[in-house]
Amino acid sequence: MNNETTMKAMVIQGKGSTDVFKRVDRVIPKVKAGHILVQVKATSVNPLDTMLRSTETPWSANLPDILHGDVAGIVVEVPNGESRFNLGDEVYGCAGGIAGMDGALAEYILVDEDLMALKPKTLSMGDAAALPLVALTAWEALRDKLNVKPGEHILIHGAAGGVGHIAIQLAKFFGAKVSATTTPRSMAVAAKLATDNLGADNLINVKQETVTDYVTSYTQGNGFDAVFDTIAGENIQRSFEAVKINGVVATTLPVDDVLQVALKSLSFHSVLMLIPMVEGINRAHHGKILTKIATLVDTGVIKPLIDESNFSIWQVAQAHDRLESGQAIGKIVLEI
Repeated sequence: MNNETTMKAMVIQGKGSTDVFKRVDRVIPKVKAGHILVQVKATSVNPLDTMLRSTETPWSANLPDILHGDVAGIVVEVPNGESRFNLGDEVYGCAGGIAGMDGALAEYILVDEDLMALKPKTLSMGDAAALPLVALTAWEALRDKLNVKPGEHILIHGAAGGVGHIAIQLAKFFGAKVSATTTPRSMAVAAKLATDNLGADNLINVKQETVTDYVTSYTQGNGFDAVFDTIAGENIQRSFEAVKINGVVATTLPVDDVLQVALKSLSFHSVLMLIPMVEGINRAHHGKILTKIATLVDTGVIKPLIDESNFSIWQVAQAHDRLESGQAIGKIVLEI
């Protein structure tokens, strides 16, 4: 790396609407043991980022000024030359923007190398930055919690969502049959993914079919072996209704009423991919998952869905506005 001592960064000044972002100069972080310095090339927007910016969360007391976990970039410094990465490596991961760790809305980011992996060779920096949080969430739900097996029939809510569209592709790779719900607005995108062999075996328009309708049509009334609910909230009750007795459900958000878990003797899992980052435990598992994801991308198994917008990280306010407007289809990417 050169002799620069400062970098440009977008910081938040308090919580609220997108006008809390401000562009400032910051000192470039110093490398320390177990960490690498990455020159940021791209990040992406997740609902988590907008939530951290705008509302009080369990992590607000230790929230850094620089947000965004997802990052893709180039390794420019390693501690005393000791790292599994080399200078110049192109890497990606979800490694900051929470729990006191500065995120990717800056020219450089210091990251725990356990949270990182070599980025997929076949993806641009922007497309690679769209993957980490959603891919980690999907993998942990399907493999670590639901343990999806070949031949099982899984229902995934949110076919065109950030986590949902990756979960569908992963579930099919694991050998499952996949049915997935979507809204009319996202139906064309979800159908295009299916045509490209990246989507669900069965697409369900939630405005046209009730839970009873699609459970009858696709499971002969028995219910799905497993359900991954990327929407949650009130939608979780539909997941409990759609799964078979003694089935298994995973979701990414808290729910209030879990009576059906008891009445149908379900196994119920919450998925929070933030735990390794926030708690500092089992971080290497994330790096290993992302290495596997990169291989699946480069062999054509997984492809991220990217929104048509085109933002730089200095336009993060506009990017957050777009996500919160509900108009984005796919991940919103910001590049330097």
